[in-house]
Amino acid sequence: MPLLARTVTTPLAIEVRRGAVANLGDLLADRRISAGGDVAVVVGPGQGEKVVELCRPTLGSADVFTVTGGTIDAANELGDRLRRRPYDAVVGIGGGKTIDTTKYAATRYGIPMVSVATSLANDGIASPTASLDHEGGKGSYGVHIPIAVIVDLDFVENGPDRQTQAGIGDAVSNLNACADWELAHQVRDEPIDGLAVTLARTGAEALLNHPGKITDDGFLTTLAEALILGGIASSVCGSTRPASGGDHEISHAIDRLYPGTGSHGEQVGLGALFCTFLRDDLERFGQLARCLHRHGLSTRPGDLGLTDEQFVEAVAFAPNTRPDRYTILEHLALSADDLRTRLRDYDDALREHLG
Repeated sequence: MPLLARTVTTPLAIEVRRGAVANLGDLLADRRISAGGDVAVVVGPGQGEKVVELCRPTLGSADVFTVTGGTIDAANELGDRLRRRPYDAVVGIGGGKTIDTTKYAATRYGIPMVSVATSLANDGIASPTASLDHEGGKGSYGVHIPIAVIVDLDFVENGPDRQTQAGIGDAVSNLNACADWELAHQVRDEPIDGLAVTLARTGAEALLNHPGKITDDGFLTTLAEALILGGIASSVCGSTRPASGGDHEISHAIDRLYPGTGSHGEQVGLGALFCTFLRDDLERFGQLARCLHRHGLSTRPGDLGLTDEQFVEAVAFAPNTRPDRYTILEHLALSADDLRTRLRDYDDALREHLG
């Protein structure tokens, strides 16, 4: 008898709204995650005191831990503290570094993890991976997907615009990641998961075509949902394929060759735009270029502080960052001279679409 359905691991609860942190205890009780608020709350050094002040009335039994920096050492130290007594769950409240540190520590000791995002810089708020620094650089580690994902728009609105802009770049780059995956399927017969592609692409398309700005609740909600869907897409297929293609390879190369250049979201947004141009998908290229430009993201290497030659070097090096991944970069295998020519053509295309 054929398999008629499959089980998909997703969060039990997803909420995107204002005031989520203040009502955290009620939400945990309603979802039967923790009836009495016997949880560990993990916050970062930035807005930690304000967060604790807001959620304390509904989480009277909670222990609060502060973590600094998204490192393996910080995650292991947090894990050692979490195992000193049993908790119903561990709640990570903050940005990407705090949430990734919490996800890793919770997974290490098998504790359910609730992700409460106060910024929307990347899809780590709901993904089954944690990006953490270690002595050799930065690594990506498999973790359990959060049992609940909550986004508090009050905190997102009051955070730096650059973090929200980075989230836009990360979310729309899924369009290129899915196109790269489809290419690998066509050329190398790599298995592809249609549900994962649908989830990742649907969220990105909604964001790409949303007319709002980062000051609008409607737009921020769509951005949060796109990032959450991207994270769930990776959980569905068991890899980062629907959210990481040539765009991420370019970003990893920039990090390796020119560390500190830009945020992850800014770099993958630019990488996705350039890869889309290399694919000769000019309709999608125009859509992406207008979206990135409208929200103040980089569309040219110079916007990130890179020279054209530095960008060519990064793109040429990019396939080395993920030898197991087949993207438009591996498919074309362009030389440095070819890349210089294509970059000039890319600049001409940008002038045509953006003026």
